[in-house]
Amino acid sequence: MGILVAPALAAGQAAQRDAATSKSGAQGSPTAAAPAWLDIGGQLRARAEAYENGGFRPDNSDQYVLTRVLLNARVSPSSHTLLFVEGMDARGPWKNKSPEGAPFRDHADLRQLYLQAGTDKDALMLRGGRLELGFGDGRLVGSLPWANTARTFDGARGSVSGSGYRVDAFASSVVKVEQDKFDRNIPGNNFYGVYGSVTRLAPTTALEPFVFWRRQSGLSSEAGVPGVMNVGTYGLRAFGKFASRLDYDTQMAVQSGSLGDESVAAWAGHWLLGYTLPGIRLAPRLFGEYNQASGDENPTDNKKGTFDQLYPTGHDKYGLTDLVGWQNMKHVRGGFDLAIAKGWSATARYSRYWLADAHDALYNGGGAVIARSPTGVAGTYVGQEIDLIAAGKFRPSLGFSAGLGHFVTGTFLKNTTPGKPYTYPYAMLTYDF
Repeated sequence: MGILVAPALAAGQAAQRDAATSKSGAQGSPTAAAPAWLDIGGQLRARAEAYENGGFRPDNSDQYVLTRVLLNARVSPSSHTLLFVEGMDARGPWKNKSPEGAPFRDHADLRQLYLQAGTDKDALMLRGGRLELGFGDGRLVGSLPWANTARTFDGARGSVSGSGYRVDAFASSVVKVEQDKFDRNIPGNNFYGVYGSVTRLAPTTALEPFVFWRRQSGLSSEAGVPGVMNVGTYGLRAFGKFASRLDYDTQMAVQSGSLGDESVAAWAGHWLLGYTLPGIRLAPRLFGEYNQASGDENPTDNKKGTFDQLYPTGHDKYGLTDLVGWQNMKHVRGGFDLAIAKGWSATARYSRYWLADAHDALYNGGGAVIARSPTGVAGTYVGQEIDLIAAGKFRPSLGFSAGLGHFVTGTFLKNTTPGKPYTYPYAMLTYDF
């Protein structure tokens, strides 16, 4: 079992998504010659993927393989203290050279190195060094295991827990991945937070209140005035079951603060309902969800309204292609999951997307701008996507996942880009040891 344990993920939804992703930071299986206080483990992962019409442009395609090696050691001088170290080598053979570094390449670097007092099951746990952060379903803060380079932070994290509750607090700075340099944090880019989990209020419901604070220097406001950004994100996640076969997951977050003389006010929400059909082979689960995040209605009024999705594990939260992130968007998705065999599942999903505000940009899963119409005349309908995914394990240590995402452009993208449909297939093998 992994030694980095985030609060519980939503049933059904996360299991499909994480079937073949990293378990970085996990306790490795002891080798025959290793002493009792030393555990050595790791992961080998290879993913073949491709895309057609990148940027919705014709004749912009690529096919490549991404490889990642994680090697870790867990030294436990006592039952309540440990030192964890993990190295990473991530490469992209046959991948176009640009961009270098994240999210594709990081040659022989230190990924994690931390000291810990207490275990995740203890009433008090403290951890400091280079570490992963992940809370809830990762919609706002996560380690991004899908990316070839993943994500870590330099900082400290502590937790207090008891019967039916847990509270985590942290202070950190995100680590910047550089292909041929030692990865380091970014001075002046600080991230703090408190995340709670309460499961005693109702037998089938979990509540997760949270507060995050992001401070970053070296930025400029909409008016072009240099300043420091200070923005708080406040919210609540609730998930569980209404009945034995009806599950739900909802999350709301608001943001307020400033960037120099520019005010910041934004919000985002996620709502999901799922229903597992009784007495039917393959245990089909039908689900529908709606996601929305605010945009900026006027890029020159020195008031920022675009929601900041922070540091998410955002892969497949809003579509397999990751062409849409939780910023200036409206997203409707429906589909079904099937348990096709023991340890194997399949899913099919259909999505439609709109801009929340026509004057703001379309942002991808990493927060980068894909297209923008500052005058707001390009429309708000972004497009639609169909996703097919199958995942499972041949044996406990060997996982497999494959999928296909196809995005068809709508009015907004046809008016701001060449408007070609985008296709993304992948197949991935993961071996944990």
